[in-house]
Formats: sequence, C-alpha cells, structure tokens
Amino acid sequence: MKAKGFIGLGVMGFPMASHLENGGNEVCVYNRSPTKSELWSESHKGSKYDTPAEIGAKCDVVFLCVGRDEDVRSVLKGKKGLLETLQTGSTIVDHTTTSASLAKEMNQECLKKGISFIDAPVSGGQAGAKSGQLTIMVGGERDEYENVKQYLELYAKFTKHMGPSGSGQLTKMVNQICIAGLLQGLAEGMNFSEKAGLNTKEVVEVISKGAAQSWQMDNRWETMLADEYDHGFAVDWMRKDLGVAIEEAGINEASVETAKKIDGYYKEIQSMQGGRWDTSSLLRRLQVK
Repeated sequence: MKAKGFIGLGVMGFPMASHLENGGNEVCVYNRSPTKSELWSESHKGSKYDTPAEIGAKCDVVFLCVGRDEDVRSVLKGKKGLLETLQTGSTIVDHTTTSASLAKEMNQECLKKGISFIDAPVSGGQAGAKSGQLTIMVGGERDEYENVKQYLELYAKFTKHMGPSGSGQLTKMVNQICIAGLLQGLAEGMNFSEKAGLNTKEVVEVISKGAAQSWQMDNRWETMLADEYDHGFAVDWMRKDLGVAIEEAGINEASVETAKKIDGYYKEIQSMQGGRWDTSSLLRRLQVK
C-alpha cells in the first residue's frame, strides 16, 4: 500500500496529519515553511519532503489544507506541483476552504490525468482538528468519497457527500454565513446584557438552556466576557471565507445582506489590528464604540 500525503501543516493540517498517521498510515508531509515540516517529523514516523511533486511520486492519496485558491492552484499546477508526478488512479482531497469555481477548475485539471479531485472543506476549528472531531462536507464523485471516507473518519466526527464537484465548498459557504450571523447575535446580546446591568454569566446560563443555544454560545461566551480573543478562527480567515460566499451569492443571486454587514464589521476589527483575533471579537468591536 502506498503512502498518504498531507500538504499544509498549519493549525488545522498539523493535527489532521497526525490523526492520519495514528490511523496506521505511512504519511509524507510538505509545508511551504520547512520549519513546520521539521517540527512535525520530529514527533512522527512519517517523512518530510521539499516539494509537492515529491509527495505525488510517493503517494496515492494526497490531502491538502492550505490557505487560498491560489495556494491550491500552485500546489497542483505550479512548478514541481502534484500533477507533475501523481499517477493515474490517485486521489486529491482538498480540505482548504476555497471558491466553488476553483474546485471545479481543479477537478477538470485532474480528470485530464485520470486523477480524482474531491473538495472537502472542514468545520470545527483548531479544537476539532486536535480532537479528531471535525465535520467534513464533500463535493465530487460519490464513489471517490466512499474510497477515502475511511481516512476522513480518522479526524472527523461526521462526513457527508453533498453532490458534484464544488458542492463541498458551497456547503462550507452556508456554514460560514450562519456562523457569522450567530456570532453577531451573540455579541449584540451580550453587549445588551452588560448595558442593561444584568449579570451576563447568569443570563447566558439561562438562555443557553433554551432556543438561543448554539455551539458558539457554549464555547465562546466565557472568553468573550473575559475579552480574550487570542485563540480560535482568525478574523482574517473569516473575511476570506465570507468574501468567497458573497462573491458566489452575486453569481447565484442569493441574498446575503447580513453576511455583507458582518463582513464590514470584521473589516473594522482588522482596522483595530485584530486580524488574528478570534471571530467572536465582534463583541470587542461593540464595546469600543
């Protein structure tokens, strides 16, 4: 059995690659910043390589978790990219959050070489990646999803095939639109509580037992109340994701007025030097007004 490759060892990819190895697979890794590859290899049996092409020559399934559309395109089609060496019958699983058009483009490029491409963005953040409790939404051929599902389940609590190429990315856009709205509602509610002179801890204790409950409320209210945002999913990345969703909405004529407003609020947070703050920092924005 050939090795499995993992490209992109950031806060998500690093633990995901670890779960892949812990599941009994030989894992080959590559990261644009060699120090991360070196750090990973210091505590794992897998091998590190200097280019995506070297990964492609060693592996039959390669997982990506990089940053943006252009990063995925570079890893696949750039100089010493995966498509230079990956053999016919191999599979690429892209966990990067990208545009749906990028997923469709890469799928077509891969098909020319007899390679399968699956768009499989994830939800659950750094904590979910570390605990192996991610949710994965998948676009591409169902048969190919079934072939790699065993690997996805090594770091996911739930995976689902959503439809043809690009469907995983479209589903992730829905996810980000909903999260943005939930966080803004939570920020406004907590700010209202403070202004009204209520004990916000007790307020959250009550409302979290009712219809207002959400993952964001359960996992973020304490750090929000403590004005702590040096953790979690960064504002910079959320703006990237919302930008993709808003662009797609312009194509399919969906109304995303709330998402547009919250994207503007996140822009304000970036101007406050908060690009690396957690997305729940929407509360800090209200507190400084």
